[in-house]
Amino acid sequence: MKKFWGLVQAAPCRVDISFKDAEGKVYKKTVIVKAGKTEETEELPLYTNKNDVIGEVRVTPLTGKPLEHTGIKVQLLGQIELATERGTPHAFVSLVRELAPPGVLSNVGTYPFEFRNVEMQYDSYRGNQVRCRYLVKVTVTGKGMIPDSKSDTGMWVRNYEEVSEAGAPIKMEVGIEDCLHIEFEYDKARYHLQDVVVGRIHFLLVRIKLKHMEVEIRRRETIGAGTAAHSDTETLAKYEIMDGAPVRGESIPIRLYLSPYELSPSYSEVHNKFSVRYYLNLVLVDDEDRRYFKQQEITLYRRDDAKVTTADENASTAPPSL
Repeated sequence: MKKFWGLVQAAPCRVDISFKDAEGKVYKKTVIVKAGKTEETEELPLYTNKNDVIGEVRVTPLTGKPLEHTGIKVQLLGQIELATERGTPHAFVSLVRELAPPGVLSNVGTYPFEFRNVEMQYDSYRGNQVRCRYLVKVTVTGKGMIPDSKSDTGMWVRNYEEVSEAGAPIKMEVGIEDCLHIEFEYDKARYHLQDVVVGRIHFLLVRIKLKHMEVEIRRRETIGAGTAAHSDTETLAKYEIMDGAPVRGESIPIRLYLSPYELSPSYSEVHNKFSVRYYLNLVLVDDEDRRYFKQQEITLYRRDDAKVTTADENASTAPPSL
């Protein structure tokens, strides 16, 4: 896989970066991710923690004469960028390899690079107010390169967890005194990204006219800490579970598939810069359009599907006993 960048107009050289596997062949493990808030996507090489990052840099002179430079280097960077601190990324990985000493480049120069057993403990993440990213950056320094000739290409990192035990169901009772009393149950509090949320809503007392009920999946990003913390909550999905008036004693089932939605794992205090949490928000609407809410936090994780056994899959999809 290869990415190309035009550096600047009349740039003295072009820098191309290609990723390789351990055998020197084109790196084929890639992932398609959204480029931003638009529907545009990009294909990036996919890695996980402790992987080797191997590749090749090609530097091509563009002026028709030998390129004098004072050095060529490649960096592997991991950065967290906060919307409140644009232009000042926080680095948590910074590795560098010198590709070439000062010299003259008459023809295309090819330089292999490798970073072994790279510590990539944080997932790549693109949110509304924070971005966690990895990139390979090449810099060619020298006279006439103002600014220094640079090229960078992104990588995407995903880490995986072992399949978790189901754990105990979540049971809660909520209500309005003498008007509404409901009990809701979810099968567990921890789900993988391809999982199914299964539950039930029990109506123990109904003295107000309800006309609609739905479950929302909400994501809350928090950046900073203490009094400087700032949170942003986004509703990612709405799932209607009832249309019409319930009666006392009625039980409404819930079965919400997570795979259709663009979810990430839950993250807690990533490099002490940000957290990402998910919630199931139960919404009830009465005939006067008053809305009643009850929110429950859940934990999401990414499982390694290559290690999932048949027993794990059956346990994940089988209806639980609530």
